[in-house]
Amino acid sequence: MNDSSQLFRDLSQINLVQVGLILVGSWLLIATSQRLLQQVASRLTGRYRLFLLASVPVLRLLIIVIAIVLTIPRLINPTFENLVALLGAAGLALGFAFKDYVSSLIAGIVTLFEMPYRPGDWIEVDGTYGEVKTISMRSVKIVTPDDTVVIVPHLKLWDQLIFNANDGGQHLLCVTDFYLHPNHDAARVKHILYDVALTSSFVQLGKPINVIVLDKPWGTHYRLKAYPVDPRQQFHFVTDLTIRGKDALRQIGVEFSALSVMESTQQYSGKP
Repeated sequence: MNDSSQLFRDLSQINLVQVGLILVGSWLLIATSQRLLQQVASRLTGRYRLFLLASVPVLRLLIIVIAIVLTIPRLINPTFENLVALLGAAGLALGFAFKDYVSSLIAGIVTLFEMPYRPGDWIEVDGTYGEVKTISMRSVKIVTPDDTVVIVPHLKLWDQLIFNANDGGQHLLCVTDFYLHPNHDAARVKHILYDVALTSSFVQLGKPINVIVLDKPWGTHYRLKAYPVDPRQQFHFVTDLTIRGKDALRQIGVEFSALSVMESTQQYSGKP
């Protein structure tokens, strides 16, 4: 078996200038390509911009792999036995150390083709809801409504449900809930809630407005469904509908249910 003195070249045999040039050149190439591609992508729109942004991490990974391939022969004796021993040891170590990381990279490649989310989409992954800001090779960065940045590995693609609220478009359905005492004129309440949505300054008039009525043991549940003009207005939209909707219902004397949804669920389902 070759020992370490046979595996690696003598220091006098290593061209440190070439190794340094490879490392510095790779770093400069990565930095330049990232800046250039992002500048070009900022001038494009639609699917071409998304694919160009997604190619940035792929190109970075390709440059790193090429740099490693060029550096290794300059550090070790390029015999077949040495290469087999080195690659075997490196593969075993990396396989255990970066198992989840590699899985996230593979999922990132899958993301490039399936595109389950894009920059600007509002998604929910593993209970976290927010707007997609950037997509890297390993993860997706989303910003929650509380302005918190959350990094979600693409690994979640394998075993988590991904909810995409607008799927790359400007149409995002918002639902505003009202819980009322059952003793009221349901048809009148439905008409009032419809008008509340129709007269909102945030509503997208080209999309449908629906009022869903559900009778519950504790009262009547109304779900007012409508679309804001811009997905980023969704929370202002729901707030506007809630405030104006409750005010309009109070004016006709409608009583709100005193039993919350959680309490009613526990009471009627037998949960503690």
